[in-house]
Amino acid sequence: MNLGLSEDERMIADAAADLLGQRSDSAAVRNCIEGEHGSDTALWQQIASELGWCAVGIDEAADGMGMGAMAQALLFEQTGAHLLCAPFFSTVALGANLLTHCGSESSRQAMLPAVADGGLSLSAPLPSTPDWRTAAEQVEARSAGDDWRLDGQVDRVPDAAYVDAWLVFARCDAQGDIGLFRVDAKAAGATVTMHPGWDATRCFGSLRLDDVAAERLDEGLTLQGLSQAAAYARLYLAAEALGGAQRCLELTTAYVMERKQFGRAVGSFQAVKHRCAQMMVAVEALRSGVYGVARLSEQGAAIEHLAAECAAVRLQADEAFFFCAQEAIQLHGGVGFTWEYDPHLYFKRAQAARHWLGAPEALAEETADYVLNEVAA
Repeated sequence: MNLGLSEDERMIADAAADLLGQRSDSAAVRNCIEGEHGSDTALWQQIASELGWCAVGIDEAADGMGMGAMAQALLFEQTGAHLLCAPFFSTVALGANLLTHCGSESSRQAMLPAVADGGLSLSAPLPSTPDWRTAAEQVEARSAGDDWRLDGQVDRVPDAAYVDAWLVFARCDAQGDIGLFRVDAKAAGATVTMHPGWDATRCFGSLRLDDVAAERLDEGLTLQGLSQAAAYARLYLAAEALGGAQRCLELTTAYVMERKQFGRAVGSFQAVKHRCAQMMVAVEALRSGVYGVARLSEQGAAIEHLAAECAAVRLQADEAFFFCAQEAIQLHGGVGFTWEYDPHLYFKRAQAARHWLGAPEALAEETADYVLNEVAA
C-alpha cells in the first residue's frame, strides 16, 4: 500500500493549510467562540462555494470531484489543526456521508449536487454511542399520505443553528422500522436550542420537532449502510485529531525554543527533548494509521474489515491527541492552561471528541471482537 500523496492531494493539503493558517488562526477562532455567532459565515462560504471543499469526496455522478477518502481526510486534518468554526464536518462527514451510504438514489441525486456546489449545508446527530440508530429513540415519524411528520427531540446536533437542513433518524409508525429524514431548518414546528459545551470550537444544539414536515431519504436503512457511514465518520474524526495533535506539537516546540531558564532555551534540556520526541512519535504513528485506512477505503475493502480498521484508528487518534494536548499544556508551564494560550483549546477538543460515535472502551471492544472472530474463523 502506497501511503504517499499524489501531486493533487499534496496541493489540496498545502492550499488548505495556507488558507486556514490565515483565516482560521487563533484570533479568528477566539472571535467565533466569544462572538454571538459561533460559525465563521464568510469563511464557510469561501471554502464551500468558491473552493469546492464539500465536493472533494462526493462522486462525480453527483457533481462532485470524486477524489476519494484520502483527499477528504487531508482537508479534515487541516480543519482539525486550525479548529475551523464552520459547518464543514457536519455537512461532509455527517450529512453527505449519511446520504451517500444510507440515502436512496433519488435523494442522493437531489441533494448531493447542492452540497457539492456549496448551496446546501447539513447536519445530523453525533451520538456518544457507536450505533446511529440510538438517535431515533426520541423521535417518531408519522406518515401523512406521501408526506411525513416528525415529533420528538434530537440531541447532540453539531452546528444545529448554522445549517440549511438536518438529517434526522426517527421511528416509523406503520413500518416499525427506523428511517432517515430531511428537515429544513426553517420548517414550521422546528425549534433549535444551542448548548454551551466543553469544546467551544464545535457548537452543539438540540432540535425540538412538533408535527414538523419531513422528507424520507432512505428506502429502508441497512446495517451495512449505517456501518459504512459510521466508519467514514470515524476516519474523518481521526483525521481531525491528527491535525490537532500535530498542531499541539508545533505550538509546544515553538514555545520551548523561545522560553528560557538559567540562560538557556528550555527546549535544549534533555528531558524536554524526550517529551517532544514522544509527541512526534505519537503524531507520526497516527498519521500512518489515518493515511493507511484512507487508502484501504479506496481499495474496496470489505465493510466489516473497513469498519474495524476505522474503529482502531479512531481509538489510536483519541489516545494520541489526548496525549499531545496534555503534554502541550504541561510543557507550556504556568501559562499552559491560561485562556491567552491555545493548548487548552486543543485539550478540550481532545476530551470532547472522545464521546463522539463511541467512547474509547467501545472502540476497543469493537476492534477486539473483529480480530478474535477473524482468528476463530
